[in-house]
Amino acid sequence: MNKLQETIRLIEGVDTRAEKQMEQHINSLTKPLGSLGSLESLAIKLAGIGRSTQPEIDPATVIVMAADHGVTKEGVSAFPSEVTKQMLHNFMNEGAAINVLAQVANASVEVVDIGVKENIELPGLINKKVRLGTNNMMAGPALTREEAIAALETGIEVAEGAIQKGAKLIALGEMGIGNTTASSAILSVLGQTSIENVVGVGTGINHEDKERKIQVIKQAIKINQPNPHDPIDVLGKVGGLEIAGLAGVVLGAAATRIPVLLDGFITSVAALTAVRINPVCEQYLIASHQSVEPGHIVVNQLLGLQPLIDLNLRLGEGSGAALALPIVRSAVHIVHNMATFEEAKISGAKDGSLKGNT
Repeated sequence: MNKLQETIRLIEGVDTRAEKQMEQHINSLTKPLGSLGSLESLAIKLAGIGRSTQPEIDPATVIVMAADHGVTKEGVSAFPSEVTKQMLHNFMNEGAAINVLAQVANASVEVVDIGVKENIELPGLINKKVRLGTNNMMAGPALTREEAIAALETGIEVAEGAIQKGAKLIALGEMGIGNTTASSAILSVLGQTSIENVVGVGTGINHEDKERKIQVIKQAIKINQPNPHDPIDVLGKVGGLEIAGLAGVVLGAAATRIPVLLDGFITSVAALTAVRINPVCEQYLIASHQSVEPGHIVVNQLLGLQPLIDLNLRLGEGSGAALALPIVRSAVHIVHNMATFEEAKISGAKDGSLKGNT
């Protein structure tokens, strides 16, 4: 049994008993029933994931996977592929948005080179390169099946490493010029939806470039014929190394009962891929935000997730996840620290339901 098969086998559903106990505890707190809305359902979800009415999400770690895409040769991005490598230097120099936002959110950042097209040595950079970028999916498969599996297993290993170092929550981030093209292709196939329905402006392309991007994806799918019932086949034929790696992170986290905070479009497509590999993974996912990428709306709906915030973001890197992390932390702190009616000696509603406003 290989690493991937073993991890898939280890993934179990969340603890529904802990969820019910958490719901009862929340309903005993000094507030009207249901008045903290999504924070309550979030706390219940975290209880089920952690199998405890005292869930913990700290320390929290943002895992940023970086890789290059051969399809950038087709002019699908506003930026040249060299930016992937340049952004790795920026990450390691603490100069990127995710570095700044993670500091605010009190989260560590791990940057993983899983497939940048040049060999890079930087202090602190985690080198897990599967290969030097993907092939151009317009000319054939982006990856072999073996390479896709290797990237998935690399993601599992990265997740396990972060958890061994103490991570109680993993947030996902990515960097890879061209990865909205690969993500759109994956989503179109796995979601059985039209390419026009999921393609956005990515890094900021104009209308003409967007139309080219749509045609490139259509042609790549026609050439490669990815099997929508085989997510690994889809990853190999029209995917990317960082997308496969992040799908592996989701699998690894779920197998270890650790919640996963998604970022934007690319990380959500990676999560969808993991869910198609093992549907139970869905129970471990939290959607941080709704980006302006049209495909992100589609994938969040497919995952059945309600995003915590909507700030018109389209950056990636894990930026939305870092912004939403304090909300997740708030849900945990409420159930840890808020008094019950009995503790505070406060009377409940006359009908005992605690409904309405205070």
